[in-house]
Formats: sequence, structure tokens, C-alpha cells
Amino acid sequence: MPEDAAKTDAVARAAATLRDARAATPARFSALFQLRALATPDAVDALVERLRASRERSALVRHECAFALGQMRERRAIDALIETLRDGDDDGMVRHECAEALGAIADDDGRCATALREAVGDARREVAETAALALRKLEMCGAGGARDTGSATGSAKERASRRRDDGGTTGGAEEGKMETTCLSVDPIPAMPTETPFERLKAVVLDDAHEMWERYAAMFALRNKSCADRESSDACADVLGEVLSASGSALLKHEVCYVLGQLQSASPGARDALIRCLEDSREHPMVRHEAAEALGSIAHPSTRGYLESFASDPEPIIAESCEVALEIMRREREGEIVTADGAVVAVKRD
Repeated sequence: MPEDAAKTDAVARAAATLRDARAATPARFSALFQLRALATPDAVDALVERLRASRERSALVRHECAFALGQMRERRAIDALIETLRDGDDDGMVRHECAEALGAIADDDGRCATALREAVGDARREVAETAALALRKLEMCGAGGARDTGSATGSAKERASRRRDDGGTTGGAEEGKMETTCLSVDPIPAMPTETPFERLKAVVLDDAHEMWERYAAMFALRNKSCADRESSDACADVLGEVLSASGSALLKHEVCYVLGQLQSASPGARDALIRCLEDSREHPMVRHEAAEALGSIAHPSTRGYLESFASDPEPIIAESCEVALEIMRREREGEIVTADGAVVAVKRD
């Protein structure tokens, strides 16, 4: 089958699976990751369709569609993202993700900035804080955003969503390994990596600092920690402290996301993620990201927790744990297959 025809067929099959509410949640998420990786116009249309509340009942699926469209910097999705962000009756976690996506897309005609400016005064704290961060990034970086704002570290689902030809592989890379310059588009730029570790730790742990500074310090810690396992574990230990001490659901959800990127075996961070998942009083967006981070870290000791909360009465949590268990299974088996069939080696201890 010709390459274009094969891609068209793959998009059609993935879109059908994503559209099927009777399909298992992990299967729908695999289809969503595939659509994000294939990134054709039809793939974008399928993601936009599932973002709309009138078409999709799962807040988790809608949230992930918004995230994918933002990471793709897909301008064709702007109208749907703005429409969802402006609906005050819609799910807060979905609207938060729409705000973040608009900050990542950063259009030239000002639509993203206008919508974000309106959302800064939103009644939902997670929406208002996200909009403020995204708007500040747009105002600082200008239209088009900071195109190098991102991470070379990828969680399991980011690698599953990444096209092999998106950024390329280096000539010296081992066969099948994916080496790219950026696996995620961060909400804001990181502080310089030369910032001393203790300074970054102090900022991210201090609730008196602005959210912008704490995010920037967190991403700098992540970037600084990528050199070796010891550095990664030290960063994870600090972020585990943030989960235990911070009162901001927005910050804690992003901390969980970064821990999923690092895939550190730090017991302290792992225990903090488990406590977040277990706490029914915690914001669902935090518990959701904690579950997915545990899946990405894939330590066998956490499997039982994910299995237990896969029957949580909160659908977002139950579905997140189902997805996390599938991510963990793939991680433990040692490979992830991307949408275009590339086998990505996953190094596990």
C-alpha cells in the first residue's frame, strides 16, 4: 500500500476507535496518541471533534485532545479551544487544558491572547491561573511563542505520540531509538540551567513566589537533572516535597507531569504521587496526573495502587488509572511502538 494511503487508512481507523465510546479507555488513548503523531488534517479534525462536549462525554478524553492539539500547535483547533475555554459551565480541567493549548499555539491574529485575557478573571482558579501564565508567555515571547520552549525528556505517552521523523534521529543514535530536540512544549520558559540547584529548590518550594517563577524553576530543575540518574533523583525528591507542601492544584498537577517525564525511581517522589492519588479531597487534575506519572515511572510496587483506583467513583481517576496501567505494561515490556511503526527502545532499570 502506498505511504499516503497507509497513513489515510491509519487515521481513519484511529479516529473510529477514538469515536467509539464503547471501546476500552486505553484503546481510545492509544488511538488519540496515534492521531497526534500522524497529524494529518483528518487527524486534527478527529481530535477537535472529541474535544467538543456535545460529542464526547469523557472529560479525560476531551482534556487529552486539548493537550494534544496544543502540543501540535495546531491553529485549526483555535476556534474549538476558545469556545470550550469560554464555557463557564464546562469541566474545569478541560478548560484549563484549552487555556494552556492556546498559549502553546500562539496565533498571529491575537485570538489566543484575547481569549486568555478574558479567562484571567475566571471563577475557576485552575483556569484563571493557567490563562495568566499562558498570556504572560504570549506577551513575553510574541506571536508564535518561544519555539524552543520545551523538554528533550519525554514521558511514556509523549514517546508514543511522537513521529520518528519529527526532529529526526542523530546519525550516531542506536537503531530504533528516538532522539529529538523537544518532546514537549512547556507552558512557560525554564529558568537558565546554570541557576544553582539550591536556588531553584528554594523558589519551587516557596508558596510566596509567583506561579510563573515556580514553574520556571521546576522546568529548570528538570532540564538540569537530565544529565544522570543521581541528578534526576535529586530533582524528583524536591518535586515530591512540592506535592506534600503546596496548596496550588495547578502547580502540583504540573509537578506530577514532570515526574512522569523524569521517570525517576526516587522512593520519596513515588510515595508523594501515591498520596496524591489516594487523597479523594485532592483536585482531580492532580490525581489524574499522579496516576499517569506512576504509569510512566512503571515501578512494580505501584501497580496495586493503580489497579485499586481503576474503580474509583470519579471517572477521571478511574480512566486515568486504566491508561496508566497500560502505559506501565508497555514500559515494563521494554518498548513503545509509535504511530508510524517505529519501535522506540525504553531503558528500564
